[in-house]
Amino acid sequence: MNIAVLGLGIIGSAWAKNLIADGHTVRCWNRTPGDFPNFHPSIQSAVDKAEAIFVVVSDPSAVQSVLGQIVSKLGPGQVVIQSSTISPRWTLRFAEQVQQTGASFLEAPFTGSKIAAQERQTVYYLGGDIELVEKMRPVLKPISSALLYVGPLGTASSLKLAMNMNIASIAQILCESLALCRSSGISDDVFFEALSRNAAHSGLSDLKQSKLRKHDYSPQFALKHMDKDLRLALETAADLALPIEHTQALKNIYEKGMAAGWRDDDFIGLARLLEER
Repeated sequence: MNIAVLGLGIIGSAWAKNLIADGHTVRCWNRTPGDFPNFHPSIQSAVDKAEAIFVVVSDPSAVQSVLGQIVSKLGPGQVVIQSSTISPRWTLRFAEQVQQTGASFLEAPFTGSKIAAQERQTVYYLGGDIELVEKMRPVLKPISSALLYVGPLGTASSLKLAMNMNIASIAQILCESLALCRSSGISDDVFFEALSRNAAHSGLSDLKQSKLRKHDYSPQFALKHMDKDLRLALETAADLALPIEHTQALKNIYEKGMAAGWRDDDFIGLARLLEER
C-alpha cells in the first residue's frame, strides 16, 4: 500500500520503519527535517496519492496545522488515520474536515510507548466506521499487538484519555511510595520485591522500575505530552459536567514539573519533585 506518515517523533518514526519493513511504499514527513528514509520535505508531496495517511503529532493544534496543509490533496479512496492523542471534541471537528474532501477518517489513538512501537506491541483504540477498520486491518495489525474497536467517532479518544489518566495516577503514586520507602531507609530491591507480590503490582511499575532505580529520565513518553493529555481529559470531563478532582490535583503536580524545565523528559521524572526533598 502507498502510505504517508506525518510526524516522525518517537512513535511515528518507529511505525514508519516497521511499515517500510513490511513492504509498503512509505513517504515520511516531519515539521522539522531530519535524516530519515523516504523523507519528503513537502507534506503535499508525501500525501499525494497515498492510500493511508498516518497523522501522529503532539496535540490538536499540530493536527490542525497538518490537516490545513494537506486538505487540498485529499479525496476519495484515501484514509486519514488520526493517531495523535486529542479529545472527542477535536476528533469530530477534524473528521468533518477530512470527510468533506471525500476522504475517510479513522480515529486511531493508541497505547504503548517507544519500546512497544519498535517491537510491534502498540495497542490501537479505533473509532468510526467498522468497515473502515477492517479495510485498514492489513496495515495496522502487523505493527500492533491488538486492534480494539471502541465505537463511533470520539469514543476512542475518550478511552485513550481515560487510560492515560490511569497511567499518570499509577506513576505518581509509584514515585511517592518509593520516596516514602527510600526516606525510611528501605532499599529499592526490597521495595520492588514487595511490589511484585502486591495487588498494586502493574505493568507500568515493571516498565519504569529500571528508570526509577537509575534515576534515568530520558523520554519514553514525555512529560509535556502527558500534561497535555491530562488537560484534554479535564476539558472533556467539563463538557460532560463530570467532576474529576483527583485528575485536577494530578495536573497541578504536572505543572510543577513543566515549570521545573522537565517537559521533554520522561513523565516518570516527576520523581525528582520528591528526590529534591
